[in-house]
Amino acid sequence: MPVHADLQPFLEEMKGGPPLSQIPIELLRDGSRLPRAEGAEMAEVTDRVLAGVPVRIYRPRAGAVLPVLVYFHGGGFVVGDLDTHDGGCRNLAAGADCLVVAVHYRLAPEHRFPAATDDCTAVARWVLQHAGEIGGDPGRVAVGGDSAGGNLAAVAALRLRDEGAAPLAGQLLVYPMSHMASPVEGSMVSNGDGYFLRTPDITWFETTYLGDGADAAHPHASPLLAKDHGRLPPALVITAEFDPLYDQGARYHAKLTDAGVASTHSDYKGAIHGFFGMDSEPSRRAVAEASAWLKRVFAT
Repeated sequence: MPVHADLQPFLEEMKGGPPLSQIPIELLRDGSRLPRAEGAEMAEVTDRVLAGVPVRIYRPRAGAVLPVLVYFHGGGFVVGDLDTHDGGCRNLAAGADCLVVAVHYRLAPEHRFPAATDDCTAVARWVLQHAGEIGGDPGRVAVGGDSAGGNLAAVAALRLRDEGAAPLAGQLLVYPMSHMASPVEGSMVSNGDGYFLRTPDITWFETTYLGDGADAAHPHASPLLAKDHGRLPPALVITAEFDPLYDQGARYHAKLTDAGVASTHSDYKGAIHGFFGMDSEPSRRAVAEASAWLKRVFAT
């Protein structure tokens, strides 16, 4: 099917832009041109610092101990912040009836790998140990993220498992980047131009994050390459039909399934990279699916 009609105007606006490598970082970090979903009203939104990392905590209703989703924003490890993903975090909090702890991890090139994954894992670890201090249930904690944030969520799940931490309830992986410096083939070719995120832009994000690229095969950079995917929390892997990262999400789902992890792969036809946080019919369906899935894993 063609790109969904709700996403076509955004594609037209972004068509023909220069490579990201030619745009100053400060301009890329101005997210004002990106379409964002309207966010649900919250009972409380507070900015705090947990484990030394700035976070924003969304509470959909007062007076209850709620499960917690620790959420990592996308942006290629280079852009994105608490504001660019504010609406999406609000909608997940409302839809799943949970606290959302959105993490403002350090960005490249000022802070290269493994700074981002260190920050994200530190916050997830803190929530597992201290969720009661923010009105959350430490026995019902999930991680999630989109794109680079999906990478960081998958890596946090791996790292916490390897540390022997308390088990996570789930991992929400929205078009995750799972393999750095992956071969340019498959969806990286078929969807590599004309669908917002371009293959050269992915390469630029990777090199900006990793520097000389020597860490591309490290499982904390490329979770697809981890030696063991067993004993990980249940996963929902959301992909977009016209995303160059489609194969990376599908392959990670397959790795989890082969290792005996309860993983669901949900592909959104007509969708493009970044759709999850946009104001569109596919994004509303995806957020509703993610919210329902989170409710189920929190109830298990």
